[in-house]
Amino acid sequence: MFRKIIMLGVVVGGAGAVPALYQSDPDFYRGLLHSALEEPLTEEAKRVSVARPSRVAMPTDGKTSVLLGKKVSISADETGHYVGRFKLNGRNMKAMIDTGATYVAINADTARRIGLKLSQGDFKYEVNTANGNVRAAAATIESLQIGRIYLENVDAVVLDDRALDNVLIGMSFLNRLARYQVENRALILEQ
Repeated sequence: MFRKIIMLGVVVGGAGAVPALYQSDPDFYRGLLHSALEEPLTEEAKRVSVARPSRVAMPTDGKTSVLLGKKVSISADETGHYVGRFKLNGRNMKAMIDTGATYVAINADTARRIGLKLSQGDFKYEVNTANGNVRAAAATIESLQIGRIYLENVDAVVLDDRALDNVLIGMSFLNRLARYQVENRALILEQ
């Protein structure tokens, strides 16, 4: 009986470790699988397995892919920018990653749509943008999400609608991630 319990513990422990090990090196496990099936990998199969990271969900907008764990890959668009589908306070919207922005930046219309209530008196800060100095209000976005990456209470600035026409995901979001880096013209975000 004691042997059965030990064997059960070994099997359960091994089975629990496989997903974490797979996530750390999926190409190694693909190779093991193919060798176990005694089918050598063709050159084409090797290229496909290296070029495609393991995905557990369909791309959210054609350029954004959810990877295993709390990882997201955003491919560069034709202009070289990284644009993905984010949820701000539960509302879906397209946003561009901007490592030159200190904060997440949204316009007043977007702020209203995600439930932020601001008055004219809140626009008491002056910020320097690519379009010059503009007035801004400090705000906190309750939840900001892309794929399985989910952060709460993200610092943001709200600009006048004329000063900003899209959502910029700045360093107040990126600095709270475990890592972000560019690999093969894709920006990898990991929480």
